[in-house]
Amino acid sequence: QRERDGREGRQRWTSLVWSAWWTCDTMTSDGKSYSTADLDRIISDIFALEKGGSASKNILPEGEVCKLCDMAKEILQREDNVKAVQTPVMVVGDVHGQFFDLLELFEIGGKPPFHNYLFLGDYVDRGFYSLDCVLLLVALKVRYPD
Repeated sequence: QRERDGREGRQRWTSLVWSAWWTCDTMTSDGKSYSTADLDRIISDIFALEKGGSASKNILPEGEVCKLCDMAKEILQREDNVKAVQTPVMVVGDVHGQFFDLLELFEIGGKPPFHNYLFLGDYVDRGFYSLDCVLLLVALKVRYPD
């Protein structure tokens, strides 16, 4: 029962992120963006999560998730569909919400911006920590757009 309740809660949060991604402009009408220091803190806090922790509960409230999504949306709308990538680059396939595998990947391969990564998609849906994966990758994209 407890595991099911936890899973349902994370599914609601994942649903929130995807709906926020496209519809939360009204929640961030203050026009403020995160500073570089704020983004560095968020990224550092997410990287510091231990098993059992969740970025969705411990780091960012709903309005802040929307702000982060709005910032990422602006960056992605300005980018070309085909992007030149500096080599060397590590190409990463389906993450599927495996947050701690993602953290291990960064531990082994090195953290951005010192190493280049190309994520191909499928960030969520199977793992227990889909939202955490999306929040980390979106925060990294906003902090290091290139």
